Amino acid sequence: MKAAQFSYFGSPLEVIELEEVPDPPSPGDGEVGIDIMYVPVNVGDLLAMEGRYGASAFKLPRIAGVEGLGRISSVGENVNNVQVGDRVLLPPGHGTWCEKITAPAAQVTVLPDKGDAQQLCMMRANPASAYMMLTTFVDLSPGDWVIQNAANSGVGQYLIELAKLEGFKTVNIVRRPRTVEPLKQLGADLVLLDGADLQERVTAETGGASIKLGIDAVAGDASQKMAQCLAVGGTIVNYGLLSGKPCKIEPSEVIFRDIRLRGFWRAKWQITAPPEEVSRVTEHLVSHIVHGKLRSEIEAVYPFWKLREALHHAQHSDRVGKILLQMSE
Repeated sequence: MKAAQFSYFGSPLEVIELEEVPDPPSPGDGEVGIDIMYVPVNVGDLLAMEGRYGASAFKLPRIAGVEGLGRISSVGENVNNVQVGDRVLLPPGHGTWCEKITAPAAQVTVLPDKGDAQQLCMMRANPASAYMMLTTFVDLSPGDWVIQNAANSGVGQYLIELAKLEGFKTVNIVRRPRTVEPLKQLGADLVLLDGADLQERVTAETGGASIKLGIDAVAGDASQKMAQCLAVGGTIVNYGLLSGKPCKIEPSEVIFRDIRLRGFWRAKWQITAPPEEVSRVTEHLVSHIVHGKLRSEIEAVYPFWKLREALHHAQHSDRVGKILLQMSE
């Protein structure tokens, strides 16, 4: 079978190789064989190839990708939760940029027959990240405001939709004017361009709202800008490093205004959280996607053999939607 893997860290287009590798073994006791249908290209995948995101948690060489959707092609002994032909979410954390895998049946999530396969293939990473950051770090009530940067990212778009479903309002910070209107159409309450006077504009546009939660994908100076927009005792949850720099928050924000900085890594949560919690969140989000309440813009779908074109497109700074790889029909 074909697999996209990397054996050293560097620019994604330099390190990734589409190679012929041995097929996975036939499923053993409690295992299933899966033909992979669609996988997304996430920012985290690109950063992982560069050695900047979760690199300490895996060994090289490594098959890229952390999520996707497939169809059960075979089952081993003592498998009762799935059958051949079922659509499933791939196990979390498994190298998914390949044509097929063998995995423990207990780690796959069976999907309903209805529901857009392309939307569902993105379920494990970005929607789960947005939901957990929105609901577990700060006790919010309907009508409360949340502020986020990189609002046009995959996580950012899901956060807007999930906040709307929970009754929260969102302040969304972006860098490019062309992203403002699409986010408003998605349900964003307020979309602002980044700038030196961000705090003043946030205060004016929200009527001086007390914002208790900030979601930071950028780090660097963006963390300080976000801290200035938060109420006393507010919390910033950082989940990304788009700036390539450490989070910067002035001591005065921490000492005198009690601003807290937390981190969130979805892969760690899925491994360490109680299985029933992961299942509950997954089922909740799958239901929203199946019923059309939760979706992400898809900019392009590439066949697997056009991997390099897909990665090149995924790195475009003016991209507004997700890039998917189609591994099979």
